[in-house]
Amino acid sequence: MDCLFCKIIAGEIPSAKVYEDDTVFAFRDIEPQAPVHVLIVPKEHIASANEINESNSAVVAHIFEVAAKIAKDEGLTDGYRIVNNCGDSAGQTVKHLHFHLMGGRNFTWPAG
Repeated sequence: MDCLFCKIIAGEIPSAKVYEDDTVFAFRDIEPQAPVHVLIVPKEHIASANEINESNSAVVAHIFEVAAKIAKDEGLTDGYRIVNNCGDSAGQTVKHLHFHLMGGRNFTWPAG
C-alpha cells in the first residue's frame, strides 16, 4: 500500500511522534496551522470517515480519548479544535482517516 500515513506509522518515514498505543499514532503536522497541531491517525488503514462502520467505529471513540489526553499534555487548557476532512472537496489530501488537533491560538469560524 502506498499510503503516506501507513509509512509514518511503520517508521518508514520519520515523524515527530507525540503519542502511540496499539490502536492509534499521533504526530506533529509538518505544516502546522496553530502552535499545537497534531495529527491523530488509526493504525488500521481506513481511507476516510466514509469508511467508518460497526467493525471499526470504536477506533474513532478511542481517537477522541487520545485527543483529550494529548490536549492536556500539550497544555491546551483554554480550548482546542479537532478537524476531520472527508474527501477531495473537503481538503482531504491523505486518504487515511486522520484528525487534526489544533490549539494554542484563537480560531475563527468556519475557517482560520
